[in-house]
Amino acid sequence: QFLWRVGRERCCLVHVSLVVCLGSVGEQKTKPTQHGIRTLMSLGLSPDIIVCRSSAPLEDSTRRKISAFCHVSPKNVVSVHDVSNIYHVPLILQQQNIHNILKNTIGLAESFPLEPNMLSWKKIADVVDQATEEVSIAIVGKYTKLSDSYLSVIKACKHAAITENLKLSLVWIESSNLEESRSGEDSYKNAWEQLKSVDGIVIPGGFGVRGIDGKIAAVKYARTTKVPILGVCLGMQSMVIEFARNVLGHTGANSTEFDPSIEHKLVIEMLEHHTGKMGGTMRLGARQTILQKLPEALGQEKSIASLIYGKPEGAFVLERHRHRYEVNPDYVDSLEGKGLLFSGKDETNERMEIVELALKEHPYFFGVQYHPELKSRPEKVSPPFHGLILAAAGRFGSKYELPAETYSGSRRKRTVSKADGDSNSPTKKPRSESQLSISAISP
Repeated sequence: QFLWRVGRERCCLVHVSLVVCLGSVGEQKTKPTQHGIRTLMSLGLSPDIIVCRSSAPLEDSTRRKISAFCHVSPKNVVSVHDVSNIYHVPLILQQQNIHNILKNTIGLAESFPLEPNMLSWKKIADVVDQATEEVSIAIVGKYTKLSDSYLSVIKACKHAAITENLKLSLVWIESSNLEESRSGEDSYKNAWEQLKSVDGIVIPGGFGVRGIDGKIAAVKYARTTKVPILGVCLGMQSMVIEFARNVLGHTGANSTEFDPSIEHKLVIEMLEHHTGKMGGTMRLGARQTILQKLPEALGQEKSIASLIYGKPEGAFVLERHRHRYEVNPDYVDSLEGKGLLFSGKDETNERMEIVELALKEHPYFFGVQYHPELKSRPEKVSPPFHGLILAAAGRFGSKYELPAETYSGSRRKRTVSKADGDSNSPTKKPRSESQLSISAISP
């Protein structure tokens, strides 16, 4: 129906199929692909391109066989085989001329005559293969048993590491294992050993009270030992709560999400929403954050936010939001009086969007109410994550040419051999990205 409505010449149907290799000789079998096409054609759909997912490059004989039995030109049978990292996939597609096949199929050849320039993308793929200097980042979260829960955070960290020619090692820490209530368990000892071994920390978003004290404990560790840390959404709120408890002395300070009856409500439900009702009460989508001027007495010319975004005070950044709670504006003056800087606010100047410590106090203590990971791309990295990787690798000061008297220092740097592999799974060493299914191939 869609084809007839918009016109067959304006559509390109791509069918993705698995070509399995059986036996010791590794013969490529096409029967699953043939059956898939037959089922598709029984529904009135005939593919223009067949993408064959396989462990090895598609053999010419296999390509011809699929072409003959599936009524598709041999040049439209495309091999997407295992590669050393997923960033090679667009390159092998280009090598098989898929961009011109697509343009010719939907009549765009005259509108887009130029060939795509993939040099910058090839550099990304090569960095992932060849980087030897390692930067280790701990993700202290509540859903670490399923790493896909933080897929955008993983990718944002990886994009930033690639930009700096670094090999990323992720360390997964269940936040509840950092809590004092588990101090007698092995998981507590192991979690703290892991946290103390990394170069930087990410506290991602989340909902609910479980594990919140562990997140706050991780923030305290990072603040007092000057380990670079990035807090996202609930992570930023955890940074504010920790500062209120341990610097302002507000014992028991918390969010009303976790304890509505507390005396010191550092984080509250947004005032324009109805307390207690969950439906349609979130602040969503792209919102402006206005970068704030730092106090002159601080002796710091630019905030971290201004440095990493490359924008002056008064300018705005546009980032995506997804939250129901915010920092209580009644506590902002007392927090700033003790050194916690709110360097980004919304258009009304009442909602706190960015929090940081002075660079002379901490190399990278930075939290955001929004979700910067959602806009990260391999060729356009998220500034907050880029700043974290720079600080964790000991490069933040040199990157922004900060004088020694205004920058507190940097972290150690380590190297790792390419054979060591990545630590991207919370429970076990992951499969290499070349072993992922076609559905997982995404930058």
